[in-house]
Amino acid sequence: MKKALSRRTLLRGAGAAVALPLLDAMVPALTADEATVAEPSKLRRLSYIYMPMGFNPSEWTPEGSKLEQLPSSLASLSGVKDQLSVITNMDLQNAYPGSHATSNSAFLSAARAKRTESSDYYLGTTVDQIAARSIGRNSQLPSLELAMDLLSTVGQCDNGYACVYQNNLSWSSPTTPLPAEAHPRLVFETLFGAGGSIEDRKATLSRRASLLDSVVGEMKRLKNQLGVEDQHRIDGYLENIREVERRIQYAEANIDENPLPDLDRPLGVPASYAEHARIMFDLQALAFQGDITRVTTFQLAREASTRSYPEIGVPDPHHPVTHHGNNPEKLAKVAKINAFHVSLFAGFLEKLSSIPEGNGTLLDHSLLLYGSGMGDPDAHDHSNLPILVAGGAAGNMQGGRHIRFDQPTPLSNLHLTLLRKAGVPLDQFADSTGEVEELFI
Repeated sequence: MKKALSRRTLLRGAGAAVALPLLDAMVPALTADEATVAEPSKLRRLSYIYMPMGFNPSEWTPEGSKLEQLPSSLASLSGVKDQLSVITNMDLQNAYPGSHATSNSAFLSAARAKRTESSDYYLGTTVDQIAARSIGRNSQLPSLELAMDLLSTVGQCDNGYACVYQNNLSWSSPTTPLPAEAHPRLVFETLFGAGGSIEDRKATLSRRASLLDSVVGEMKRLKNQLGVEDQHRIDGYLENIREVERRIQYAEANIDENPLPDLDRPLGVPASYAEHARIMFDLQALAFQGDITRVTTFQLAREASTRSYPEIGVPDPHHPVTHHGNNPEKLAKVAKINAFHVSLFAGFLEKLSSIPEGNGTLLDHSLLLYGSGMGDPDAHDHSNLPILVAGGAAGNMQGGRHIRFDQPTPLSNLHLTLLRKAGVPLDQFADSTGEVEELFI
């Protein structure tokens, strides 16, 4: 007879508390209430990934209604296009009069930001936090907020809007922005640390080679109680954790070799933007796999970022390039940056699709929204946004399609739809006028 385990089983050691992936041995232990949220066919994860400063639509927008051939900016998604929908002609009316600050702040709130340079800012509760209150309440972390840049700027950042609007994607209330973490080590410790102050956890880490070293005995004891399939699942999950930790340690050990070409990059992260982003995506995959959280947000770069991307042949600062004035050379560079960011998202999707869970994969049980709150960056407009939706939503999502609306459609309609498909009952979100049923026909 199989040993029944709680879904909340942890491997504990000095300074470590490692959650486990969903195992066959956990299913018999679920109560009726737990089964509603943890049964493999009903699991939902929601991830929101923000791409700053709009796009070049000519290299992004597919032809026709099926994703038979993806344009250059989306080409890296070809391996997962059966779980991908490209959505054209969505807008964010509450992001006008048109700014970088409101592009970022309205993306997940669909709310109009109060124009202020002071601390009396006011926005709206973002969609990820509405999800976190529902599907996140049974996980260790209701939500996880990540970014690629240190967002320490304060005061006024953009045409009379406080920097808080540009810095934060996620808001738990109209007056409570949730700061995002950009340092992989701190995220890793948030996911797998056993509590205590950051200094205490760092001291514990310095006394051992790996966080997993302290749970070896507990792991062996547990594996003796499990079937072969469950043992393989644990081995794969722990190896993924160990590999991410190795990469973080390598980056920290090579601080002197990191010339820090921009001031927004935290110390101790990989010198390569792509490697930094991949680690952050992999941390999200681990958080989903261990059911540590079911809701994540990730800001790939800050609005108005002057980060350059020499590794893809764009040494120019990102923001000035987006003011393209229809210059073909600048538009080509915008498309290259779009393609680069999308390729990192594609790697995340492929990672999720490689991790088995229940009767499918993590990607089958997830919903991911990728996009920007700005359409044409030269005009600073908020219409015809670049929007992608991926994942299977436990059988509720159909992919392989390009959905083009005949008229501008509120992004909040899509937010409402994804919430309801993730099992979050809501009649309306922000300025929504209905659901985007085309996604699920």
